[in-house]
Amino acid sequence: MFDDPGGGVRYRPGVVDPATAEAWFDALRDGIAWKSQRRLMYERVVEVPRLVASWWLADPGLPAALGAAFTAVREVVDEPFNAVGLNFYRDGDDSVAPHGDKLHMLVPGHPVVLLSLGAARRMSIRPNTPPRRSLQVELEPGSVLLMSYRSQLTHQHGVPKTRQAVGPRISLAFRVRPQADA
Repeated sequence: MFDDPGGGVRYRPGVVDPATAEAWFDALRDGIAWKSQRRLMYERVVEVPRLVASWWLADPGLPAALGAAFTAVREVVDEPFNAVGLNFYRDGDDSVAPHGDKLHMLVPGHPVVLLSLGAARRMSIRPNTPPRRSLQVELEPGSVLLMSYRSQLTHQHGVPKTRQAVGPRISLAFRVRPQADA
């Protein structure tokens, strides 16, 4: 998709076979204690338009589907991931605004890797500086999107709302978090 000194952004469809991706989706959708959040945006508190959860990968209570997904991701990207954040997009009204990941919550130099489960959704990736032409990526179930640490400085990514009928989707974001957060 694009290069930078840290590896850029790369998309790999079909990392996880459809039956396995569907089984993991079902297990996580039904087995995770999903949380809704509220945050201050535009001088008012709003509902975050998706459900969230997170785990340390060393947690002995890590759900089996997350452990298996971690193993699958590590076969593609050899990084010392220690955390996974989950986003549950219930329908086309759920989204995440364009953003770069919070750098203080990442160990410098390590990528963020997204594994998609459930329905396909479009991700928009755009540079922070002109020309601001967006890349559009249809994140298929079982696919992996790798975003370098550096890309968090130079690009924003997001999953926009859509009026099209779309099914539910879960995104697993594998990261290397600072140990002080453990």
